Amino acid sequence: QKEAAIIMACRNREKAEQALARIKSEVPGARVDLVQLDVANLTSVRECAAKVLGQYERIDVLINNAGLMMPPLQRTADGFEMQFGTNVLGPFAFTGLVLPRLLRAQGSRVVWLSSVAHWRGRIDFDNLNAETGYGKWNAYAQSKLANLMLAYEMERRLRRSDASTLSLGAHPGGTKSDLARNNAALAFLNKITGAFLNATEEGAMPSVRAAVDPAAMGGDYYGPSGFATFTGPAGKQRSSQYSHNEAIAARLWQACAELTGVRYLDRTLATLSELRLE
Repeated sequence: QKEAAIIMACRNREKAEQALARIKSEVPGARVDLVQLDVANLTSVRECAAKVLGQYERIDVLINNAGLMMPPLQRTADGFEMQFGTNVLGPFAFTGLVLPRLLRAQGSRVVWLSSVAHWRGRIDFDNLNAETGYGKWNAYAQSKLANLMLAYEMERRLRRSDASTLSLGAHPGGTKSDLARNNAALAFLNKITGAFLNATEEGAMPSVRAAVDPAAMGGDYYGPSGFATFTGPAGKQRSSQYSHNEAIAARLWQACAELTGVRYLDRTLATLSELRLE
């Protein structure tokens, strides 16, 4: 009811248009635009960011929602391991490219989607690109941990830059979706336990709370409040001790900048002031 204008940045145009039609049928006056974005392709990331910069004067909230879970070993268009490229590098680059519009909006927010799986994750700097071996569970957990560590690291950099933009994390818990389609055993388990999982609308609520809750603060992490933060109403949650390691997070940020060629929030305050005007 806030009359916000929504930008749906989607890879699959057909599915995006179907989703848009459902939104319009439920909220006839909804203001929703579609833009093409494949976060597994840095050329697409740059093209979409350029379009957004050209069409919109400000961005109040960016939700980095793209997610891929446990596929066989695949490579992105740029040669990155697919889960790290899709879940981490694409969103990292897109965030940096549209940052000027975020900085224009007082109190704007960036929400990074993580997962309960981050608890088992570790950042393997010697194998970020799965060049010395690939385990799809470990790669997924690493990517979701990376999302959360980037959320925390971005928040620290924003505070050092005296920006009003906030960076937060969120995770959906156990949700009835097709995210596990690449893992037959997990997909079967989801069917069996489906009655105990959150509906997709409930799974979206942690992201919504992180995006618009007036009480939310930079560095907060939202997820379901039920057993093991797997189901239940959205609320603030804690994350693993590893996710708060500032030295590893700073190294990860630098690695993402080098791999994508997109650098941001490592500049002076004067440069950041100029960035707001771009």
